[in-house]
Amino acid sequence: MTAAQNAIVQRNTPKLIKSKYYLGLINFSNPDNAKHAMNLNPRHTEAFRAVVETGSFEQAAVQLHLTSPAISQRVRALESQLGNALIVRSRPARATRMGQRLMQYLKRAKLLEDDLEAELAVEHDAPLTLVLALNADSIGTWFFPALSDVLIRERVLLDLLVEDQDHTYTLLETGMAIGCITTEAKPMRGCIAEPLGVMRYWLVATPAFRQQWFAHGITRQAARTAPVVAYTRKDTLQSSYLQEQLGLPEGAYPCHYVPGATSHFNAIRYGLGYGMVPELLLRANPDGALVDKLAPAQPADVALYWHTWKVQSPRLEQLSRQIIAAARSMLA
Repeated sequence: MTAAQNAIVQRNTPKLIKSKYYLGLINFSNPDNAKHAMNLNPRHTEAFRAVVETGSFEQAAVQLHLTSPAISQRVRALESQLGNALIVRSRPARATRMGQRLMQYLKRAKLLEDDLEAELAVEHDAPLTLVLALNADSIGTWFFPALSDVLIRERVLLDLLVEDQDHTYTLLETGMAIGCITTEAKPMRGCIAEPLGVMRYWLVATPAFRQQWFAHGITRQAARTAPVVAYTRKDTLQSSYLQEQLGLPEGAYPCHYVPGATSHFNAIRYGLGYGMVPELLLRANPDGALVDKLAPAQPADVALYWHTWKVQSPRLEQLSRQIIAAARSMLA
């Protein structure tokens, strides 16, 4: 090992050691199990991760080219070693609270190890895979234009989990992601939360749709029959507006479900319905004139926050800074 490579190891080793303790695996209900946290069998943890990520022992077996009993045996061995139940045997299978903490540990330890290996590579060209939970509107507006240069320069491979901004936090909490953009302001234990700014939305529709359904304005009676376009059933932007402004509960009006920022906007601008669209998307779309603001005095502002772990790899630390700076420069 060269002197430069040895220096990299020395610089990163404290982070690797700290990450194993910081996650809190040494705080098991039985303190005697703390010593086992540093000696996890990789075959056992691999089986555990596969069950959590696929949601079943059978699918985990297929993924790892093993039998279901072998997967079950490895998970039971891990649970016995740590003295805690890690998997709820349901359909789908899911991690217990302690299992979620273990998933967080495994994701972060792997990230630090990958980053160290990349730095030790002679050509410094080993890619780093980051699992991030982002809302579709951020992906569809500012995320790639603002961050593409640093992602290319740092050779980052993205594994994006797309979820409603009110639900991305859960993916970080359960260990499925190592960073997320969410509406939750309070960080969970061991994490930091940085405000990114406000995503502004407008309720829009085509002129023809407006004339057909809202010729006399957005009234309660008209809104009962006019079709809404939402992302998914988790998307509450439209339902919150109709509840607050017109007293219409969810389900009191017809609704399309079209996931994805661009697909959602296309459904609106081609006249299928009306809905909330990010101001950034309206500005960037050349056909923006094809839609009208139905409530020009009532935008919906959604505050967003970047959450990630306090102990991070060097490249994730840099990416976090880039995400925060880029968002603050583009959001209200």
